[in-house]
Amino acid sequence: MADVKDIYQEQESAEETFRDHLSTVDKEGKRVWVYPKKPKGRFTNYRTLVSYLLLAFLFGAPFIKVDGQPFLLFNILERKFIIFGQIFWPQDFFLFVIGMLTSLVFIILFTVVFGRIFCGWICPQTIFMEGVFRQIEYWIEGDYMAQKKLNKQPWDKEKVIKKSIKHILFVLVSMLIMHTFMAYLVGVNELWKIIEGGPAENTGGFIAMMVFTGLFYGVFSQMREQVCTTICPYGRLQGVLLDKQSVVVAYDHVRGEKRAKFRKEEDRDALGKGDCIDCKQCVFVCPTGIDIRNGTQLECVNCTACIDACDSIMDRIGKPRGLVRYASEENIADKKPFQFTARMKAYTGVLIALVGVLVTLLLVRSDFEATILRTPGILYQEREDGMITNLYQVKMVNKTNSALDVRFKLLKPEGQIEMIGGTIDLEEQGIGEGAFFVVINPSEIDQMSSVISIGVYSGDKLVETVETKFLGPTN
Repeated sequence: MADVKDIYQEQESAEETFRDHLSTVDKEGKRVWVYPKKPKGRFTNYRTLVSYLLLAFLFGAPFIKVDGQPFLLFNILERKFIIFGQIFWPQDFFLFVIGMLTSLVFIILFTVVFGRIFCGWICPQTIFMEGVFRQIEYWIEGDYMAQKKLNKQPWDKEKVIKKSIKHILFVLVSMLIMHTFMAYLVGVNELWKIIEGGPAENTGGFIAMMVFTGLFYGVFSQMREQVCTTICPYGRLQGVLLDKQSVVVAYDHVRGEKRAKFRKEEDRDALGKGDCIDCKQCVFVCPTGIDIRNGTQLECVNCTACIDACDSIMDRIGKPRGLVRYASEENIADKKPFQFTARMKAYTGVLIALVGVLVTLLLVRSDFEATILRTPGILYQEREDGMITNLYQVKMVNKTNSALDVRFKLLKPEGQIEMIGGTIDLEEQGIGEGAFFVVINPSEIDQMSSVISIGVYSGDKLVETVETKFLGPTN
């Protein structure tokens, strides 16, 4: 065992220069274009299924309605958000903050335990790149060797036709993604109005569509893995979060070293050779162009393509699978089983607490909000009949999908409310405001500033109770 580790350390030292630069950049600083081989295997099949399900949800969600409202809507311009059919307004911003904190802690916990698995299985960049655009490329230009050959050959008829078809399809798919993205921002109905109105009536909308189409096309046709390796902060963050107990896509160097080419009927153990036959299939299939045998790298998105490639080779040479697999550094080097560490427990505790707070706030969240405040700069008034009045301003938010006929009643102490301008009718998802006088007998007031309770009713239903201050003379 010690000899194997020494051999691995020598190999690692000789190849340590890989950490000095990105695998997709050469010594002159020029980009090295990545031609990944089309992966095949059980993990690829699982990821393909997950990709199809997520793509179906992504493209279908804008058309799903719940009580006449979109299932998901993120209208930033109007500050209106609908999540799972529930409407959220700027007044619910604190829920958004807590939700983001919960998501951040979840991502941290997930990365600490399972590495960058989110990037390889769920990230939209990976799903669109590997599940859509890369598949179009394989279909038109062929596998990685055929793509290399096509790019090196002169611009003859074959190259022009294939490249034209590919990029036309890339633009069309980018337009589809852009329309879906806009549907999440403004809603399907508003998007259809922009399309029907044409550029003349919706110049701003069409400019936005063109910009987003160009952005998506540029990312998936040119930027590609550069988004994961240089733009996305998550890849850099994982270097801080990962430790020896984190489960990542890893190469079993104890079993694999010393690398040597495969020869039939040889006793590799007797010759001091490891199970790695240096076929480089794990390198050929990598969408970010790295060699997983060099250890955990920030470019690795845990897509599992190298696992499938290595397993297929192990099957051919009669060796057990798992030379490249999901494992922790501690598991490979010391054969230690997975353990739920103190850091994982701490993150889990914080996550459970945040989820509890978020769920509680969602359960007690009201579909109606009313803010009642005394009009500033105006003291109480005494009427001829001896009654004391205060003027109030009210602002309301109706978060429901039904119109509300709002009226007010003084609950405590005894008195009455006189509206200015009549009753207030709130439209569905509407915002309204108004003013009214609160009239109280001086005998009901025992101090200069008293707390009063005002009931807000819709029909005969009490929808909210608001407490505010009432000024009056002291007895």
